Amino acid sequence: MTPNLDLALIRTFVAVADHRSMTTAANLLFMTQGAVSQQVKRLEESLGCQLLTRKPRQLELTQQGELFLAKARRLLQLNDEIWADTVNSPARGHLRIGAPPDLITSLAPALKAFTQSHPLIELSMKCATSPELHEDIREGHLDIALIEYLASNPQGEVIRTEPLVWVGSDSSDIWKTRPLPLSLVDERCVFRPLVLGALAKVGIPWRTIFENGSFEATASTVRVGLAITAWLASTVPLDLIELPPDAGLPELPEFAVCLRVSSAAQAVAQDFRRCLLDVLVSGAEAGIPALA
Repeated sequence: MTPNLDLALIRTFVAVADHRSMTTAANLLFMTQGAVSQQVKRLEESLGCQLLTRKPRQLELTQQGELFLAKARRLLQLNDEIWADTVNSPARGHLRIGAPPDLITSLAPALKAFTQSHPLIELSMKCATSPELHEDIREGHLDIALIEYLASNPQGEVIRTEPLVWVGSDSSDIWKTRPLPLSLVDERCVFRPLVLGALAKVGIPWRTIFENGSFEATASTVRVGLAITAWLASTVPLDLIELPPDAGLPELPEFAVCLRVSSAAQAVAQDFRRCLLDVLVSGAEAGIPALA
């Protein structure tokens, strides 16, 4: 009787071979490193040959591993094509999505639309600063993310560019106080060094009132007049105001909101990308700010 190949083991092997790392493959496949190692070992035992060798810095394919990898890719491609072509067979899997605190709510319409069209895809969300999300995409810990970059150095697909603005309460002139009280979302926020650098350049002393990592908590300190903050223009809540130029605060740079997709992400990440862009475009056509 002809033995059958285990496609789960083959998919794990391909992930390891692509990244030359058990750890990276484990993160991509939502498995422990030990489980990945055991699956590769089981595959090698079933085939009766060694597919990988361990070097000081990374894993390398043996000659048998290189030959098997090409066939393994074709086998997985054929398997995926069969499932994709099967009538009434919705995609399955897990999609990891990321966004900074000020953009997280902008994903809600796209998430709703995506789950309606992909009911068997499990979603997980990470809310973190743009520098953290950049690293997560680079390391393969996320599949797709909205990330804020300086407009002069965008990365990925630019959704829009807009200015960083000073934000305060229309019932408070706390912006006149020195040192200037600031409420910032997080000490790792991509805006923080630029805000502080702009203040230093014009000689305005500052002090931090609140740093928490929560967009809403930061907004609360601004609402009650304890401090001001700096956000993208489209994310300013309706009950707060963009401080005018005559407030005497330095001009802040423009940022690009970019969509990044991990190079290792499965096709379902592209499905979410298209869904997100469709929602943003339809919102803009209806007069709704794309990321507000």
